[in-house]
Amino acid sequence: MSQTFLPPEWFKQLCDPFAVLGISVSADDRQIFKRYHTLAKLLHPDRYAKSCNPDRQLATAILSYLINPAYEQLKNRHKRLIAIAMLRSDARVLQQEALCGQSAIAEEIIQMSAPQAELFYEEAIASYAEAQYKSLHQFYQVTQQISILNLVYLQLHKPDLFLPQKAVRITPEVEIKPVELTLNEKTDVKPVLTNYAQRHYQRAIEYVRLANWPLAVQELRDAIKLEPNNSDYYALLGLVHLKQKFIGMARVYIRQALKLNPQDSLALKYATRLKIEPGKNTNPKSMAKALSIAALLSRFNEGKRSQVKC
Repeated sequence: MSQTFLPPEWFKQLCDPFAVLGISVSADDRQIFKRYHTLAKLLHPDRYAKSCNPDRQLATAILSYLINPAYEQLKNRHKRLIAIAMLRSDARVLQQEALCGQSAIAEEIIQMSAPQAELFYEEAIASYAEAQYKSLHQFYQVTQQISILNLVYLQLHKPDLFLPQKAVRITPEVEIKPVELTLNEKTDVKPVLTNYAQRHYQRAIEYVRLANWPLAVQELRDAIKLEPNNSDYYALLGLVHLKQKFIGMARVYIRQALKLNPQDSLALKYATRLKIEPGKNTNPKSMAKALSIAALLSRFNEGKRSQVKC
């Protein structure tokens, strides 16, 4: 099969190999391989053979001339850095307003804070990826939207923020609670506590990306213990519970986030879905009870996962 079977403009998408695979610019080796393996199975010719599907030739061409080259580039860390650098260069040249005019999601992400934008960006990429290859004839349009979102996102962040070697590691060692070390210190404790709370929060964001809800809950609970008046922690914790279908607990945390900061954009985004009226106070006893239940659910889910592994 000749690669000219594909429209010429489709090959321009190889300028953004992340968009071709349907992954974020912060994807690591494991995520890149997992996505490629999924697409290779989805578009393999054997999948179309029995049904005599007319899309077989198109699927083979997309796999051979777009997905395989994109994967070959991204699985090599050096080439991946080059791809990110080129995308960041394109992001600097292109006008933010012009990009946002082509994508409603890109326009929405610009209004968010950096942590909220990071989480929203990952969710948007996941949604696009789910639909990207369901219809091969719409692949080009969906991939274009992912590419626009990548460029807008890169405009909003520091140059080294999402390079692979800078990524936060997800390992069991994150369970260590270094805040206890400050008890014997006579120096100013507040900056240390703030730093550790933010570390818990950033780790929680990483766990949310991986859909590891129990560990995300635990990190956010630790962050709240250190900074009980930070609305970002409650808002994200509400989202985590919403993802787990714990609607009642999601309402408790979203309400608390809005109580602390009525303008918290992440909390406002999900308040309507949870039928929460802004300005309605949260009972302190309810919040304490919710924290206890969250701890119990976290231990319960960890127990279930360990049983499955056995």
